[in-house]
Amino acid sequence: MYDMVVDDPYTLFESWYEEAKQSEPTYPDAMTVTTVGENGMPSARILLLKGLDRRGFVFYTNQRSRKGQQLAGNPNCALCFFWKTLDRQVRVEGTVAPVSEAEADAYYATRPRGSQIGAWASDQSQPLESRAVLEARIADLEKRFGDAPVPRPAHWSGYRVSPVRIEFWREGKYRLHDRIVYEPDGNGGWTTMQLFP
Repeated sequence: MYDMVVDDPYTLFESWYEEAKQSEPTYPDAMTVTTVGENGMPSARILLLKGLDRRGFVFYTNQRSRKGQQLAGNPNCALCFFWKTLDRQVRVEGTVAPVSEAEADAYYATRPRGSQIGAWASDQSQPLESRAVLEARIADLEKRFGDAPVPRPAHWSGYRVSPVRIEFWREGKYRLHDRIVYEPDGNGGWTTMQLFP
C-alpha cells in the first residue's frame, strides 16, 4: 500500500500510465467516461485520453453529441481507467470545462485527415437513415476540401476534467485490494486516505 502513497496523484497516475503503455496490448489510453442526463440517468462510453497535465484529464468529442449535451447541462463527469494486465484501475471524479480554442486546434491538426473529415460528416448521436447517407457526406466533403487543410468544426472540441477525487485501486490476494483516495486540500495540495477493499 505505502508504495502507492505519494504527494501528488498526477505523479502516481503518470507512473501507472507509463507501465500500462508497456503492458496493455491495445488502447492503454482507453477510459470509461460517465456523464449524467437531465433526467438523472447516467450514461457511459469508452473514449481515449488525449491530454494530461496538472489541470486535469482531456478528451475530445463533438459538442453536439449526447455526451456534449449532457455536459452542457451538468458539467460533472467521472472517468475510469482499467488496466487488466496490471490488475489496476484509476477512478476520477471532477468538473469539466472546454479546452482553449488553441488547444483544440492543435490536437485536431494531429488527427488523420479521414478523422478530420469524419468530424464534419457525422451528426454524432443523431439518428442516421442509412450508412449510405454518411458515406455520401464524406464524399461531398472530400470534394469540398480537396487537397486543402481541413479546418476544425466549431462544434468539435475538447473537455478537461479537473478532479475533485482520484482513487487508485490495485488488486490484492483474496480480494483484499489496495485503495487510496486523493482529494484537493483547498491549498493547492492533496489529502489522502485509504479505503477498505
